Amino acid sequence: MSDVIRKEIKTLTEYTLKQYPWRIKLNQNENPYELPQPIKDEILQRVGALSWSRYPPFIPQQQIEKLAAFTGWPGEGILIGNGSNDLLQLLFTSSLERGTAAVISQPTFTLYKLLAQGLAADILEVPMTSSFCFDTERIIEAANESDARLVVICSPNNPTGSFISRDEVRTIVERTKGLVVLDEAYMHFARESHAGLLKECDRLVVLQTFSKAMGAAGLRLGYALLAPSLARELNKLKLPYSVNIFTLLAMETLIDRWETIKGWIELLKQEREFLQKELGRIPTLKTYPSDANFILFESQKKTPKEVFDALLGKGILIRDVSSYPMLGRGLRVTVGKPEENREFLSALKEAV
Repeated sequence: MSDVIRKEIKTLTEYTLKQYPWRIKLNQNENPYELPQPIKDEILQRVGALSWSRYPPFIPQQQIEKLAAFTGWPGEGILIGNGSNDLLQLLFTSSLERGTAAVISQPTFTLYKLLAQGLAADILEVPMTSSFCFDTERIIEAANESDARLVVICSPNNPTGSFISRDEVRTIVERTKGLVVLDEAYMHFARESHAGLLKECDRLVVLQTFSKAMGAAGLRLGYALLAPSLARELNKLKLPYSVNIFTLLAMETLIDRWETIKGWIELLKQEREFLQKELGRIPTLKTYPSDANFILFESQKKTPKEVFDALLGKGILIRDVSSYPMLGRGLRVTVGKPEENREFLSALKEAV
């Protein structure tokens, strides 16, 4: 049976995340705040009134128009997907094949490399600087030397929290020839979005999601902002009906409750600064600035596994990222609620 699977797939290591029991979950960069039950009940009531035996709209125009008003980008240039990962797969499969190249910065979200490998494309990995800044010049050089069809930048970057400037993104687009994908999954925690560049860069695609700041990781909803002409081409390969009626209606409700969600985001940003300061006071740790809802830190004395296991023993789950390039001593913690952050810090001081 395995003979029918392409050899590139056989050599891949699957994207996976081991499950652990936990009391405090700070490992997947989720928003820890739940929608109030009355809002959930409203969504359930709306979904209950619909026919479940019928497909969702072939083109969810009502939701696209809602997103257009929310993002300030025309609906003709918006694609909705089953999470950003759905749209990443669409972008990779539409642009890459054997003999073509993709450029990614490292360390970053591991799915980018996995998708490119699965398509038998060449992957050029550009290391970040020692302080985990994007090496823009080397990214451009790698893209031009390989005639790359795709350059992928995650900003704020997972797992480092690094932020790329608008001028750097503009420079990458202007000095390369391929598609530039800017994954802004954590944009709402950052100083700004660079979606405004879409007006001047028709080879730029901006990905955003409801999974992080919007507190809807369980609903699986992401969207791409891009030139309408490019959206029309990608729609030819986009899977139909990939977003269900529950998620579509929930999206509308979440946008309507944006003021409530913004309050949570501001609180999480304040807690991020508190965590950053407190982690910096622990002498055996090295921390890095973050524009996301997580913080990367390195354990200088204990191994990452020792720290991870000690915290897990107290029911606190963070992420061991020591297997990532350049992060041999790295751990990543999601910003939680104030009481969760304080319990994490107390346990961490004992663990390191």
